Amino acid sequence: MSAVTITNGNFQTEVMHADKPVLLDFWAPWCGPCRMVSPVVEEIAAERPDIKVGKVNVDEQPALAAQFGVMSIPMLVVIKNGQIVNQAVGARPKNAILNLL
Repeated sequence: MSAVTITNGNFQTEVMHADKPVLLDFWAPWCGPCRMVSPVVEEIAAERPDIKVGKVNVDEQPALAAQFGVMSIPMLVVIKNGQIVNQAVGARPKNAILNLL
């Protein structure tokens, strides 16, 4: 499976009511570290059917970025049963991202 683009319109369905843990990647196209993390996040989405991976473009979804208090990107957030259970800011290697789960 590939990462899902998360917007204000699909946030409740895709994230808050997801039947499995969700890894959210808050990013922007102009962000160098985001471009480093993006292929890793896509790889995790393809390899792990037990989780849902979502990508939030902070430029296009400023309300979601504000809701999560995003101050720096990339920011990764893990949500289980509608609750934030883990988060990290900055580029990370794949094993560190998997450890968040």
